[in-house]
This record gives sequence, C-alpha cells and structure tokens, in this order.
Amino acid sequence: MRFLSPAKVNLYLEVLKKRPDGYHEIQTLMHRVALFDEVEIGLGGRGIRLVSEGEKIPAGIRNLACRAARLFLREFGIQKDVEIGLKKRIPVAAGLGGGSSNAATVLRGLNELLRVRGDRELLMALGAKIGADVPFFIFQKPALAQGIGERLVAVEVPKPLWFLMVIPPFRISTAWAYEAYDLLGTKKKEATKIKDSYPDLKDLLPVMKNDLEGVAFSRHPQIGRMKEELLARGARGALMSGSGPVVFGLFPAKKEAERAEEAMPLPAGWRTVIARGI
Repeated sequence: MRFLSPAKVNLYLEVLKKRPDGYHEIQTLMHRVALFDEVEIGLGGRGIRLVSEGEKIPAGIRNLACRAARLFLREFGIQKDVEIGLKKRIPVAAGLGGGSSNAATVLRGLNELLRVRGDRELLMALGAKIGADVPFFIFQKPALAQGIGERLVAVEVPKPLWFLMVIPPFRISTAWAYEAYDLLGTKKKEATKIKDSYPDLKDLLPVMKNDLEGVAFSRHPQIGRMKEELLARGARGALMSGSGPVVFGLFPAKKEAERAEEAMPLPAGWRTVIARGI
C-alpha cells in the first residue's frame, strides 16, 4: 500500500525551558504542507526492512520509520515481516519534520494494512514514544503543540495558505540548535498566549516568531538574508521552520508565491519549493 507523508512548518516556536531529562519544553504552532515523501508498506521479506530513494537517511532501526514499525508490531503482538519503501522529497534535517512524518505514516499505514483498528489517540500515544513531532502528523490538523510537542490543541488558520520554501544545500542538527540556544542563557517569562483561531492572515502574522532563528542566523547568515528577501518580494510573513535551515514566505495565493519565486536571488546550491497548506 502507498501513502503520502507530508512535511510541516512551524508558524511559531517558543522555547520555554530545559527539563531535567534533557528535553526542552516548547510551545509551537505547526501546519502540514503539501510537500510529500512517498511511503510504500508491504508484508514479507525478513524482519523490518527499509529501502529508500533520494537524500541519504539513517538506516535500520536508527530510522524513525523502522522504529515505528517495530513499536507497532510489539504493541499489538503481531509477528509479521514488514518492507518499507521510502521516496524522500522532504529535505532531511531541515526543520520540516520529514522523519517524524514518515514514522506517523508507518503507524497509520500498518494500522490500515493489518486491520488493527487502533484509534487516533492510541496511535498518537505510540507516536509520542518515537519522537515529539510524530503525534502531530497523526493528529492531521493545524495544532498548537506544548510540552515537548506531544500535547496538541487544534488551531484554526487562514485558508488557503501558500508557502514558498527556500532550501539551502546545508543542514542543521536539531540537537545543535537547542544546545546553542541554551548557551545564550535566555531567561524566559510565561509562554505567549496562543489563540485557538486565526481565521484572517492579518491576525496570524503578529504571532509568527521562532526562538531558534538567532542561533541559526549567527552560524549561517544567509538564512537571515533569504528571510529578508522573501519579505522584500511580497511575502506577508517569513520565518525559519523548526530548527532550520529552511525558511518560508507566507502568501494568500499561489500566483503571488510564484511571482516571488521568480524574483528570488538564490545563492549557489539553494532551491525553492512552493506548497499549499493542508
């Protein structure tokens, strides 16, 4: 069976504190976008086997998709061999949640393929054992995520939204981004109040911020320059997604995003993708 595995962007990300277990308490507003990996799941082979095309990803059980398959089979006491085919189109280590999305897609796919009928809440609980963003991709709605990202509340966002994503040839480690942020010694006040509804784009724009931009821009100033270029070319808002390095511009119509894309002065090796919010 074939499934589409979408990327996400963070419309807002606030780092609140580091927990004793090493994770960070965050508050973030996430939205899925129509940039997809393709995941094919079948029964057979030997054990859990992953074959991937595209950008290099972790192999074997280090891969979140394989971990998801192993967890699902153990949870439901199923002894089956599983083959996972993965066509990577979402950039790896880019702040777009591709690995978490793949894991969520495997959980949902195996649930359908094996006719287990686990409900959404159960699958989300399993996803939380794999990674903080995995439950969001099972939730399948724009959402405010709290805690380490596992507590979700649906949020209404404007429709349609179009994203012009600017993708550099380098990557940023999520672990490095949070460690670098911790070194700043930033003192946090209470978390920003996020509403459950932003029906108009003008209401959403003041909320857009990302606490991790500072450390990413200091190491890679080009990211910050691309954010400014997006705004100069008509983006209503622009932001780095997650721990980066992808930045995106926000547009109310596809044609506006396309005009901005044509005018963007990209450094060597950089590329753009236009995607609709879903």
